[in-house]
Amino acid sequence: MEISAQKKEKILEQILAFLYSNAPRAFFTSQIAQEIARDEEFVKRLLQDLNKKGLILEVKKNAKGQPYLRRQRWRISDRAYAAYQEHQ
Repeated sequence: MEISAQKKEKILEQILAFLYSNAPRAFFTSQIAQEIARDEEFVKRLLQDLNKKGLILEVKKNAKGQPYLRRQRWRISDRAYAAYQEHQ
């Protein structure tokens, strides 16, 4: 079943709003999926699209500086944060 482009845009807005409200923290894909009540694989695909657009950034290393092997964390980009800040 395919989701319409309009609904995808709404979900993308939810993701960005969640990351904005919790900036500058980074969240795992599973945490974001749980927060917006969506499937992890679907959310991962949307997060990768947002990353390509430059709206969010992938955090590739943990607090100790070691790279993640199988997990991904995400945070809102500075450019997107500034744009949200202007609209508030």
